[in-house]
Amino acid sequence: MSDPAAVEDRPGAAAGGAGTDGAAPWWQRPDLRHVGGRLHLGSCDLDAAAERLGTPAYVLRAPRVAAKLEALHDALDGAGLAHRVFYAIKANRSPKLLTWLAARGRCGADVCSPEELLLAYSCGFPEEAISFTGTSLSATDIEILARFPGVRVNLDSLSALKRLGAACPGRRIGLRINPDAGIGYGGNDMLQYSGAAATKFGIYLDRLPEAIAIADAHGLVIERIHFHAGCGYLDRELGQLERVLRAAEAFMAQLPDLAQVNIGGGLGVPHRPGDAPLDLGRWAAAVAQVLGLHSVEMAVEPGDFLVKDAGVLLAGVTYAERRKDVDFLGLDAGFNLAMEPAFYDLPCAPVPAVPRDAPETRYTVVGNVNEALDKWAEDHPLPAPEEGDTMVLINAGGYAASMRSDHCLRGDVRELILLE
Repeated sequence: MSDPAAVEDRPGAAAGGAGTDGAAPWWQRPDLRHVGGRLHLGSCDLDAAAERLGTPAYVLRAPRVAAKLEALHDALDGAGLAHRVFYAIKANRSPKLLTWLAARGRCGADVCSPEELLLAYSCGFPEEAISFTGTSLSATDIEILARFPGVRVNLDSLSALKRLGAACPGRRIGLRINPDAGIGYGGNDMLQYSGAAATKFGIYLDRLPEAIAIADAHGLVIERIHFHAGCGYLDRELGQLERVLRAAEAFMAQLPDLAQVNIGGGLGVPHRPGDAPLDLGRWAAAVAQVLGLHSVEMAVEPGDFLVKDAGVLLAGVTYAERRKDVDFLGLDAGFNLAMEPAFYDLPCAPVPAVPRDAPETRYTVVGNVNEALDKWAEDHPLPAPEEGDTMVLINAGGYAASMRSDHCLRGDVRELILLE
């Protein structure tokens, strides 16, 4: 089953408007579309929102998140998989969003630090609905975890296992494993958490007997394994996902009390022309092909998949100038407000909120931070805008606000959550 809120991908379309064949642009979907020549997110006129809020501003449409969450449940139900969904709050930890999700009760919260745990709990997620998978845990981290006996803790090192065992003997726990196989958008090494090179994440198969011995010494019951092999994968990477799942079976065979396999997150969204939405039916079938052979519950921790394409970043055009043979377009939002384009080569394509009837120009779109890597796009086609126009940076619902910094004291930004 494909993403029900996505439209057919049309690689020939330009980012600034319709494709050369008159088709809709590749990024358009039913809740992000031009209406009367003005870009809307749901019923929200984004240019009007920029006039009211000022720029830069994040805008997130909550019903899009809900629709994708329901599509995920439907796909897993259709594949016959008993499952739980934990929203990875590191993707977007807006208290407004977390409170809204907790009230709906259709997912738990995946957290990776004690502060994230406390935030999720304070926003309404009961501790039994919180899954914690952190790394390089300190003594203070262990102390806080001990206060929440109902939280589903997954430990990713022998050291953490020893210290939690001493603090909470007899607790039911999970192990974060490293399947020694990775997956990531377009084969991007920066997005893979496991693979050929050793990484800091998880317990490798050769150390599993030690982990079991430590757990036994403290009366800990290992009832879960957890792994997160990478980020942003689409249909083309599903073969890699199957290899990761097959590698996990070697761990499963040594854990007689295993009740749940948590496959982490990593489900992706389209970022470039030519990317099609992840087919959830194919994805669920790939998971079921392996986990369906075992009497375990499956858990998944989507973050980006739920929120990334539900949100945008509004920015104002500050200048357009030609330098040597390059046309530059400046915005009042820098890479510190959405770091993935600079750090991981995951673009937030700029789209005009109100496209002008002007010749198309290919721009290098840049922000207002004094760093050379502060670029939103290069050789990017747009109908020539004017100073003061609003640009909409798509795919900014995930890992934008949550990774925001105050670098150059350019971190001031507003936030709007749309409930319809």
